[in-house]
Amino acid sequence: MIPAGPATWSYEGYDPDRERLREALCTLGNGVFATRGALPECTADEVHYPGTYAAGCYDRLTSHVAGRAVENEGLVNLPDWLALRFRPRDHRGPADWLHPDRARTLDHRCVLQLERGVLERFTRYQDAQGRLLAVRQLRLVHMAEPQLALLRTDFTAENWSGELDVESALDGTVRNAGVPRYRDLNGAHLVDVHPGRAGPHGITLRCRTRTSDLRIALAARTTSPDPVRAQVLDQHTARAAQLLHLPMAEGRTVTVDKTVALYTSRSPAIGDPLWAAVDAVGHAPGFDELLASHLTAWRQLWRRAELDVPGEAGRILRLHLFHVLQTLSPHTAELDVGVPARGLHGEAYRGHVFWDELFVLPYLNLHFPEVSRALLTYRHRRLGAACRAARDAGHRGAMYPWQSGSDGREETQRLHLNPRSGRWLPDHTHLQQHVGSAIAHNILRYAEATGDTEFLHTKGAETVLQIARFWADRAAYDGDLGRYRIRGVVGPDEYHDAYPDADRPGIDDNAYTNVTAAWVLARAVVLLASLPEPRRVELSERIVLDDGEEEVWRDVAHRLYVPFHSGVISQFEGYAGLAELDWDAYRRKYDDIRRLDRILEAEGDSVNRYRASKQADVLMLAHLFSPGELASLFRQLGYAMDDTGWRRTVDHYLRRTSHGSTLSGLVHGWVLARARRSEAWTFVHEALTGDIADVQGGTTGEGIHLGAMAGTLDLVQRGLTGLRTRDDALSLDPAPLPELTGSGYGFTIRYRGHWGVRLRLSHGRLRITVPMSDRAPIRVELPDRAVTVRPGESWELLLDRSPASDSLRASG
Repeated sequence: MIPAGPATWSYEGYDPDRERLREALCTLGNGVFATRGALPECTADEVHYPGTYAAGCYDRLTSHVAGRAVENEGLVNLPDWLALRFRPRDHRGPADWLHPDRARTLDHRCVLQLERGVLERFTRYQDAQGRLLAVRQLRLVHMAEPQLALLRTDFTAENWSGELDVESALDGTVRNAGVPRYRDLNGAHLVDVHPGRAGPHGITLRCRTRTSDLRIALAARTTSPDPVRAQVLDQHTARAAQLLHLPMAEGRTVTVDKTVALYTSRSPAIGDPLWAAVDAVGHAPGFDELLASHLTAWRQLWRRAELDVPGEAGRILRLHLFHVLQTLSPHTAELDVGVPARGLHGEAYRGHVFWDELFVLPYLNLHFPEVSRALLTYRHRRLGAACRAARDAGHRGAMYPWQSGSDGREETQRLHLNPRSGRWLPDHTHLQQHVGSAIAHNILRYAEATGDTEFLHTKGAETVLQIARFWADRAAYDGDLGRYRIRGVVGPDEYHDAYPDADRPGIDDNAYTNVTAAWVLARAVVLLASLPEPRRVELSERIVLDDGEEEVWRDVAHRLYVPFHSGVISQFEGYAGLAELDWDAYRRKYDDIRRLDRILEAEGDSVNRYRASKQADVLMLAHLFSPGELASLFRQLGYAMDDTGWRRTVDHYLRRTSHGSTLSGLVHGWVLARARRSEAWTFVHEALTGDIADVQGGTTGEGIHLGAMAGTLDLVQRGLTGLRTRDDALSLDPAPLPELTGSGYGFTIRYRGHWGVRLRLSHGRLRITVPMSDRAPIRVELPDRAVTVRPGESWELLLDRSPASDSLRASG
């Protein structure tokens, strides 16, 4: 990577070994669809992987692996709109198409322009005849017109004159093959591929998905201001292609513009996707006009998500913010989609929706609340499926799937491949039922941040109450303990999916699961009581709320069992009896032991035998709840948990976690920023560099880790400021990290109808500025005092001095 400013992300030189990583990090999108940063002249192979993915576009296929038929739903790799290859025309016949792995590449550079949402590429090729061709491209996926994408290519013949062949195509031969460990699975999702033409300069491609029957259509217009000879090639294959013959003169530049429209039958406000695509391309203005409107849309996004963090950390955070914005843009608010854990950047996790919204929505709530509401509505629309899943399991309420896709059924694979051993193994991670608590948590925190009581009292309340009902029914009373227990689950750790040598999957009384269930139950009781009486009656009738059900919820909320050992919260019942792992020996033997589960399985052992965690589990509680909230939760459950006990718990798991997830460093950094600040930066730095350095060993090339990226933004926004939105106030308790925030940092939020509220921390001072509007004043609370900031005012609060030193001035 070459040095760049805060508004760019650049790569110098062609490196086949890093190409997949660069393609993922140079993805462009707009919340509707996204395209990886592959070179347009390259097709899928071991080095390159062009991929285009539309939000919510899934298909289900059956594969035969390990002697079993398995069904998987995945995000579909759509036809490649980007395809554009070129070659100097040889009078003796066609020459080879220029390609970085076959021709001599003299210079190569890619620059991702973050503030503009543009990918710029420059390459100088030398062909077998010694002819030099300079290629400069600008690419964008339009942020204002979310069905359009554009590619401008400037060709310069440096030492020759003649003719250049340029083939512009829509390629329907693609399949899902972007993740090596999935390659035994069926990836042929596209069927009935029909290429066609649209006028003298246009080509089309339509197809559908094999089982979900989604119709997909693309139309492309490829033009040049220079006189060209053009022809539409044979359309009897699964590629629509147009061939241009460009007259080249030494030292002269010729420009080719490719404008593409992509529609699916999920696109809103259309009839036929093919007609819509042809119409959109036919009426699309030229490149310069489209670029201008695209830049305006990005400028507005950056204004709403203003972020000022110094140094290299700030540059990485802007990259993270860029990928969050183009995966979950304001256009997402118009769609029925969830939070794809790996963005729209690749096929890892098959594009499924996990609990990662737990790390994403807190950021969106304070910048794009309409997007948060749409993502929560995705969950409410699948409430019926969650209730059916609970009934099928013998329970009441709603049991949400660990992995969700199109329709809300459980999409977690039943087999997974260990690349180290080559064995397909049972997968029990569908037992992570704590995802329901994450959904309830997101709903309640969204309402606190936005004041959106309309959503909370309708879709939100119905979802939260059904999740609470599930936990109350799922918990079984143990007369010997005098407490309720939740058995047979898997916690966030994921390593422990069974007891050693057990004949059934699952572990009992995962502390994180039980504590968050208790929180949901207690909050559900409060929520039900706070509903307007007509709505309370209506909702009770709708979900058939039994008399006395609230009392059961209250009882379970106060008597769920949490195991302890040696003054430490046990990750689950029986954890204390597990063996200790020789961590130093395994680090010496394998160096990287993040995926300790795979290492042990390949050795014929099992991680279930050891006190070893993949990622934060118990410590996740301090990510969700402030110290005061956490202490209150344990008091509610009848347990004493003081600072000494919590620090002992932190120390215990810190020594026994392999950090096999990008979320682990994030959570540990968040926790240690308050529990042990001197050690926090190591984990925060890993969270920041997790994708750009590909610390998971090749996984970023399969798709970025959206939860970790958004989580670093939220770390700056809430973790280091102690920002909470409670009781109609902004509560702050700053704990800045000098390595991250330097002499000061700031950001802008949207809060309770106020657009552009600015907060800045520097040198022991907190400044909050509220722009002029007709909204109510904002109450700002610090641990020792509170102030009210009116629109048009700016308060500067001294964090370590007397409140009398605070100052107020007009914001200007």
